[in-house]
Amino acid sequence: MLQEAIREIQRGSAEIIDSQRIEKLLKAYFEEGKNYTVKAGFDPTAPDLHLGHTVLLQKLATFQKYGAKIQFLIGDFTAQIGDPTGKSATRKTLSAVEILENAKSYEEQVFKILDPLKTEVVFNSEWINPLGASGMLTLTTTFNVARMLERDDFDKRYKSQTPIAISEFIYPLLQGYDSVHLKSDIEIGGTDQKFNLLMGRHLQRAYEIGKEQAVLMMPILEGLDGVQKMSKSLGNYIGVADAPNDMFAKVLSVSDELMWRYYELLSTKTLSEIEVLKAGVAEGSLHPKRVKEDLALEITARFHSLEVANAAKEEFERVHAKNEIPTEMEEFSVDGEISITKALVDCGLTPSTSQARRDIKQGAAKINQEEISDEQLQLGNGEYILQIGKRKFAKLKVNA
Repeated sequence: MLQEAIREIQRGSAEIIDSQRIEKLLKAYFEEGKNYTVKAGFDPTAPDLHLGHTVLLQKLATFQKYGAKIQFLIGDFTAQIGDPTGKSATRKTLSAVEILENAKSYEEQVFKILDPLKTEVVFNSEWINPLGASGMLTLTTTFNVARMLERDDFDKRYKSQTPIAISEFIYPLLQGYDSVHLKSDIEIGGTDQKFNLLMGRHLQRAYEIGKEQAVLMMPILEGLDGVQKMSKSLGNYIGVADAPNDMFAKVLSVSDELMWRYYELLSTKTLSEIEVLKAGVAEGSLHPKRVKEDLALEITARFHSLEVANAAKEEFERVHAKNEIPTEMEEFSVDGEISITKALVDCGLTPSTSQARRDIKQGAAKINQEEISDEQLQLGNGEYILQIGKRKFAKLKVNA
């Protein structure tokens, strides 16, 4: 059982610092029933999570299976500064109202994955605010500027004479101080957070709390394009709050190769179960599409329900396999004749008229399931089913 736990915790990880400590904590749990703490910090800089964020949540859920008490840290104080990781300029600060609204949204979403009985939600303003000027000054003496400038993003900005706010130097110190206050045994984060995660070890040592947290880093999940990291700004994401039909279809759209990456980082299936699926695909006894459908069903059920996920699967098959129109779609109406390019934009099917023209040229645009080629087409009085590609539909009523 211990070796299985170690294997599942190491699964998909990019780097582990002090793996011996993790093994020691697991051994104490299995032999003595002793629990331990695992910290993960989230700055509530946006209200919605996507599957890239849930890579960490899945790992936290795995730790919960093996005796961990999760310290789900919402950085309501540090969010006011903004994490400088990977940034080429000082980040815009968030208001207290925005932070609280985003934090509430986070709490609602994470418990679709984590066991609330084994999770403690904490806000770092609770211990950072009482630090005061004296405590903050003491904190700044634990690290020097030269070491801070060794950090890659700071180094690039310093050499290019791009401004670095003093508050940005404070951010990793405050993240590290979270581990001091919480006395965390393990902290997990993405590979881009290595500097901040190691700061926790450094400060636990500096403040002599009697332990140094182990660090487990997870890779950044690729988006639907299979190349760049999953990101809302890049439009290659699957949102935790996505509608079930959209979520199911998006998972099915990933490549066969990327599917295995998603299985490793997002599925609750064991590594042994995934190996059986891989072997089946390799020998031809399992079709990759069937395996991908199972993954889409699992992920959609996690954030909605199995009943809803099955309905999404049936809808997908009805629309895509049988080339039918969805049973539900957004409806719009306009007064007066409208051009097809403007209609596609106004119905949210494409971001711009120039993109609409490209879609028409490429044969991706349809009206009532009939491909269109005339960019100058005007839509008169009537009702139309507009479509871009296989997944975007809208109903438009023109009152001319």
